[in-house]
Amino acid sequence: MEYSKLEYLVVERHGPVGWLINNRPEQLNAMNAQMRDEFAIAWNELNADPDVRVIVHTGEGRAFQTGVDVTEIASDGQGMERYRDSVANFDLHFTSWHQEVWKPVITAVNGICCGGGFHWVADADIVIAASDAQFFDPHVSVGQVVSIEAIGLMKKMPVEAVMRMALMGRYERLSAQRVYELGMISEVVDPPDQLRERAQQIAETVAKNSPAAMAATKKALWGALEMGLTDACKAGAQHLVSMWGHPDQTEGPSAFAQKRPANWKLEA
Repeated sequence: MEYSKLEYLVVERHGPVGWLINNRPEQLNAMNAQMRDEFAIAWNELNADPDVRVIVHTGEGRAFQTGVDVTEIASDGQGMERYRDSVANFDLHFTSWHQEVWKPVITAVNGICCGGGFHWVADADIVIAASDAQFFDPHVSVGQVVSIEAIGLMKKMPVEAVMRMALMGRYERLSAQRVYELGMISEVVDPPDQLRERAQQIAETVAKNSPAAMAATKKALWGALEMGLTDACKAGAQHLVSMWGHPDQTEGPSAFAQKRPANWKLEA
């Protein structure tokens, strides 16, 4: 599949792994209006590519993502108003969760991750970070509200840790080791220049599993965050039985018994 040529994002595939790379390194990958629109294109193309089983998201240069381009909103005469309707109506399209991507998504944080960059941390399935990565949320330090991405993080890590980061603003930075201890990420990669290699390794391991089973698993587990315990378990049971009768349910045990790689049905 041939991907669109985007100005601020790079989309490519390595084996079964699709890569989405933030590509405004001189601006620390801050998200301007065009980049924001390009995310929807990139996620949808990677999700539609039958050869992509897992997606890795990372950044070029010294930063993973630093949120909305503050220079743009301060100088273009429109500021945050251009985003008012989409945010007020929660009509967002720039993360995999917004786009209902049911393939596994790995965020690999290189360098600085701050502010709106936490959207892609909160909305990923697996998050790893280079050992020199730094995390902080400067919203309140530039007169903005900490909201959607931090609410997502509260589903992953202690509420007090999210509140502290939100209220300390740009005056306190957390190391990769510290956010690992808090449960924001699942692995610290050292040395840092091995981050992409490690992300590819993890993605290729995940890609060995049944695409249909993983998609149903994501729907069940992400859906559980929206519900109470009983309702989540009832909905999860429906995703569970949705795989019964699927070819992968026969292929998995057969491959295991015959000690061979499974030949999964690619359509979820």
